This record gives sequence, structure tokens and C-alpha cells, in this order.
Amino acid sequence: MRGRNNATEPVRKRSLGSEYMLPGRAGRARPRPLGVGVSVVVVMGLASVALAGFVSVASLFGTGSGPAPATGPPTGPSEQADPDQGRPRDVLTTNALYLSGELRSVACPAPEMEVGDPRSMEDFLHEVTDCLDQAWGEHLTAAGLEFEPPNRVYWYSSGQSPCGTYPVEGLSAFYCHANKGLYLGVEDIVAGSGHSDRTAAYTFLLGHEYGHHVQGETGILSQYQEMRSGSNGEESRDEWSRRSELQANCLSGVFLGAVENSFPIGEAEREEVLRDAALRADRGDTHTHGSPANGRLWTSHGMDRRDPAACNTWEAEEELVD
Repeated sequence: MRGRNNATEPVRKRSLGSEYMLPGRAGRARPRPLGVGVSVVVVMGLASVALAGFVSVASLFGTGSGPAPATGPPTGPSEQADPDQGRPRDVLTTNALYLSGELRSVACPAPEMEVGDPRSMEDFLHEVTDCLDQAWGEHLTAAGLEFEPPNRVYWYSSGQSPCGTYPVEGLSAFYCHANKGLYLGVEDIVAGSGHSDRTAAYTFLLGHEYGHHVQGETGILSQYQEMRSGSNGEESRDEWSRRSELQANCLSGVFLGAVENSFPIGEAEREEVLRDAALRADRGDTHTHGSPANGRLWTSHGMDRRDPAACNTWEAEEELVD
């Protein structure tokens, strides 16, 4: 049974094409109306909360920075890393996820929410997660991949996960691979999104963390964690982290593309999503999530293609994961 656990409350009863230099199997962009603006202006006053949106467990609780998640060996036989590229050629780059085809359209109208009401926000998050469970569960199962929905843990105060204590300063959400836990600070994510009243921003954040669960279910997350922990130097580990985080951005975009008609995701919602992607990119001395431009690029790319094959960041040129 899927868990919906609050840190302080009992369980609730209601429960790019060639211009982007991406791999060829990314496919063509879907036709879109002319004059679409994909650039956003990031409000400088929100820079202090830029990293308050999401982090993967490997980045957050990496070597030397706190308790590490319990990880197992990669799914299937392990292969040697490519000596020229320093990246594996198996689970990360030739995953069955990339052969699964487009995520089919999902009927998922945007739930109502009141930003200032934590109960309303939690209801909103549960409903969107229900839709994510349906979309990705049906997609992966149809592709012959095993799937189990993530556990949901929504916090209002400090708590403990298998991956460490929370919250951590500047953190409002994370995914813990050790227990397949989707952890979200109900009030913290509102602050991390600049108290936006647009549902698309929060759906993007949730879709990003869910993207890490998709990585976990397909063996990508275990392989990534193994490669990152075995790499030499902070710069190399940071690059691994960026490739993982930008792939999660893209997978969130794939989901947003699948609900485009029913949500709906129009131009205003698209701009809000890309604004939030830029807001949660690298700031200051951190370099684990990618630049604001690349955060927007991979998110937009996923929305346009709606196909996980477009999200193979592991083979992308370095400038696209910087």
C-alpha cells in the first residue's frame, strides 16, 4: 500500500532538434505556435532562495556532507566506463526508458490551491502526485519496466529520513532512493517558489522530484550514484550531479507536455515553469544543478518532445550540462 505520511500529522484518509546538439534519438520537436517565448526574466530578489526547490539525495547527502543513502549495485551486469568519455555505456546511456516512446496524454486538470493554506497545498500535491503515479506507472509498465509508486512524506517541521535529517537550509524537497521517498516541505516549497500563485510552478517542482523516482525505478539512479561516488574530485562529482538534475528537469517537462491540454499548460503556464526552472538553478559557488539557461533548456525540451529519449543528459555535450 502506498504511504502518504506527514512528519507531524497522522495519515490522511483522502488520501532540443539539431539546434540543441542533443542525441539523434531525441526526435523532432512537436509543432508549436509561432512567437513562443522561452526565455524568462529571473527576479533577482529571489536569488537567495534559488536552490530552495529541489536537490537529489546524491547531491545533498554526498560524500563528506552527511549520511549517504543506502544504495545497491546497478541493475543488470555492470560495464566498464568509456575511457574516452569517462561515462558508462550501459544503464545511463542505453536504458530501456529511452525506447519507451512518448508519454501519452493524461487527463489531469490543475487542482485548486490556496498558497497560504498548508492543507490546501498538501491536497494539491497529493492530487498531482496521483496523476504522476498514473502517467509514469502506466508508461513504464507498458514498456515492460517494473514500477512501484513512491512513498509520500510531506513535512511541516524537522524529521529523519534514511538519507538524513530534514529540512536542510535552502532545501524544500528531495527524493530519497533508499526508501523510495518523495519528501516535500509543504510550506517551504511555497517560499522556494517566491509564493507564486501559479499551479504550474509547483507541478514542475513535484515532477522534478518524481523524475528522480523514475530514474530510480529504471536503474539510472543507482548507476549514477555509483559513478559519482567513484569519480575523482569535486568538479567531476558536480558534473555527475548536474547531469542527473537536468535529466530530472527534462522528465518533469515530459510530464508537463503530457498534461498540456487538460491542465492546461498555455503560454503563461509555460513561462512560469521555465521561470521556476531558472530560479532553482545554480547560484553562487554551487554548481550541482546547472545554469539557469540549461535548466530552462532541458525543461523546455522535455515539454516539447514528451519523450524520455529526449532526456539522455549523460551523452549531451558538456556545454549543455554546465
